[in-house]
Amino acid sequence: MTIINYGIIGCGMMGQEHLRNIALLDGARVAAIFEPDAIMAAAAKSIAPDAVLCETLDALLDRTDLHCLLVASPNHCHVAALEQIAKCNPLPLLMEKPLYTDPADLARIDAIAAHYPAPIWVAMEYRYMPPIKVLAEEVQRATGGVKMLTIREHRFPFLHKVNDWNRFNRNTGGTLVEKCCHFFDLMRLITGSDPVRVTASGGQEVNHLEERYEEQIPDVWDSAYVIMDFANGTRAMLELCMYAEGSRFQEEISAVGPDGKIEALVPGPGRFWPAHLGAPPVPQVIISPRHPKGPQTVEIAVDPTILEAGDHNGSTFYQHVRFLDLVRNGGDPEVSLQDGAWAVRMGLAAQKSARNKAVVDKI
Repeated sequence: MTIINYGIIGCGMMGQEHLRNIALLDGARVAAIFEPDAIMAAAAKSIAPDAVLCETLDALLDRTDLHCLLVASPNHCHVAALEQIAKCNPLPLLMEKPLYTDPADLARIDAIAAHYPAPIWVAMEYRYMPPIKVLAEEVQRATGGVKMLTIREHRFPFLHKVNDWNRFNRNTGGTLVEKCCHFFDLMRLITGSDPVRVTASGGQEVNHLEERYEEQIPDVWDSAYVIMDFANGTRAMLELCMYAEGSRFQEEISAVGPDGKIEALVPGPGRFWPAHLGAPPVPQVIISPRHPKGPQTVEIAVDPTILEAGDHNGSTFYQHVRFLDLVRNGGDPEVSLQDGAWAVRMGLAAQKSARNKAVVDKI
């Protein structure tokens, strides 16, 4: 069996999670890394000691031993990296979210998509969290057709990253793009439809208000409500709070239809779980028929080795399993450039609605 060689572009916090998960795959290895920050490069090398550290992106793209690429650089660097890859070595590519951050970048993405000769998979790993995957697979049977979808994330604040790039909207695209593109992607996946209207309220209420970076004040939001109307008549709501450490479940997703309700409950990363609360709960899926059988609760445990490799309930590993199969056997990416672009468009529209205190019906 051919060993699939990954080239990794960007090895900060999320890039290192990818390294740990690739190490768990059969028949795959990290062959080359480009990470311009010396501390992050050293940390990456400690995880993937056999990988070659490349001094430039060009040096990595010049290699002839790579089978696929992964981009996990800061958000605002994604489009430029994609353009350079498309020009120099357009291999199968796993592109971290968000796909882009500036509305003007969408035309650049479209130009690349028209000619890129290999699959590009956008890393919406929340689709692969085991309880969320079960919900998505069972939602039609459990509900009889989704009419209302609610996603709630109550979690800890944004972590510190290299040069604190994630403290500023100009780098992240804004919280409803940086953090919530995952949830907007899930909305489209679960409803099976595209949004036509959004209304939102959000802002920076608690987090980062006292922080200063060269006299600059962070401007990333820490909370929001977003309501989306979809073309098929489904309504969806997002509730985000990023100053809710210690919540029993970090993500709670519920879908309701004429026949019943299904919920997915996902705890946050174990390394952030407060010790005084005891062991984190096991992820759950709860199916509640509308008529008299009563709710059915299923616990969906994840292999501890996979949990330890990342902060996303094993989803990064399961995503890589599917991407690796695509690299080996061909086919279409399960999360397309179009999916990635929709998730950003929805986040940008929600932020516009909240800023302008108005309904947005052009997404």
